[in-house]
Amino acid sequence: MGKLYMLLGKSASGKDSIAKELLKKYAGRLSPVIPYTTRPIRIGEKPGVAYRFVSEDKMAELEAAGKVLERRDYVTIHGPWSYFTADDGQIDLARRDSLMVGTPEAFAGLSKTLGRENLVPILVALDDEERLMRAIWREKKQVKPNYAEVCRRYLADEKDFAPEVLEAKLGDDVVTFYNWDFDACMEQATAYFDNVLG
Repeated sequence: MGKLYMLLGKSASGKDSIAKELLKKYAGRLSPVIPYTTRPIRIGEKPGVAYRFVSEDKMAELEAAGKVLERRDYVTIHGPWSYFTADDGQIDLARRDSLMVGTPEAFAGLSKTLGRENLVPILVALDDEERLMRAIWREKKQVKPNYAEVCRRYLADEKDFAPEVLEAKLGDDVVTFYNWDFDACMEQATAYFDNVLG
């Protein structure tokens, strides 16, 4: 029986970079799960890498077919954006282990549909000042940088990752990777997955 390992972290904590390296290192042993979103694609993003970008109509079609495992909606300065995980064959717990990047809310939603015993939460921790600097640097690369959105995400993370929220949505058996230094973080992550994947 496989497990779904979910990397969770505040914005700009490095969770996507960690996931990319883990999927490369454990190719054939960890399968990627790419969530969906209705938000516009950012400069430098490629469809199907961090997200599958879909229209509101496509999301409604998947919901009507009973294919949405969990969904989160956010009010942004650009309007409402949705993020969701679909039952599209990416997750096959009977046959393989999978890895995805997500949020505490997504983890809680998938725990209900897939069973908490089948999910493993992995928190990526990073100093708030460093995260904010990384987020600003990333936003600078956009055609039209939107620092208000950076601030919105930063403040939202304070609520979404509050200790009481993490305890309620993840439980107490959370694995933590510390991303103060990327190479050291990857050593920690590799040691963990070498152990659990055998």
